[in-house]
Amino acid sequence: MLQELLGAIIAAGAVGLVYAAAGVRVIKQYERGVVFRLGRLRSEVRAPGLAVIVPAVDRLRKVNLQIVTMPIPAQEGITRDNVTVRVDAVVYFKVVDAAAAIINVEDYRFAVSQMAQTSLRSIIGKSDLDDLLSNREKLNQGLELMIDSPAIGWGVQIDRVEIKDVSLPDAMKRSMARQAEADRERRARIINADAELQASRKLAEAAQQMADTPSALQLRLLQTVMAVAAEKNSTLVLPIPVELLRFLERGPQQPAGIDDSAAARG
Repeated sequence: MLQELLGAIIAAGAVGLVYAAAGVRVIKQYERGVVFRLGRLRSEVRAPGLAVIVPAVDRLRKVNLQIVTMPIPAQEGITRDNVTVRVDAVVYFKVVDAAAAIINVEDYRFAVSQMAQTSLRSIIGKSDLDDLLSNREKLNQGLELMIDSPAIGWGVQIDRVEIKDVSLPDAMKRSMARQAEADRERRARIINADAELQASRKLAEAAQQMADTPSALQLRLLQTVMAVAAEKNSTLVLPIPVELLRFLERGPQQPAGIDDSAAARG
């Protein structure tokens, strides 16, 4: 009789130990525990560590508080200036209220994903192509605000939203390439014209200086001759003033005229 009673006690103790062990939960540092007792939310959220609940009466749901990185699938839309684009983005968010994330929304991850896709389509329709390509910071802030407004009621905080890539049609890419090439050519022509203008002004100043000092022209001519003569396989063409040729033509004739006049006097 004593042995049977002892066995019953041991069995009851084992059952009680198993029952108590079934109610032990471990909550990690980055998690919070939400307890439902008979379907009713308990007021307190369990902190990290060892948590004990009543088996078959309480139900514990763990909520991750880490920042979630969720890619937004590429959305195709038409911009305000009637250009078809495909835009994808990424949203960073975290749960700040574990109870609200469980009670107020069925699946907060799916809800954030759908809200992000809808907001991204809305941003595409309200923006110009130039804004999508060069003014993304402002669009990121607007997109973050659009997603964060309903997410607050879900116990979720949007940390950051970034537009990753903007895909354009091939025809638009070619048009933009031609536009960029034409713009570069325009800038190159303006730079060349400005260089010609500056060079012409400097040449005019140099011509004025040489006109005031004629010997400077001869010195410049000699410098040019020396620079050309340094090239061994170059042909040197030396310009000679017409006045010098005329002087050389008159030179041999003047002695003959003098001899004739002398003979006439003799």
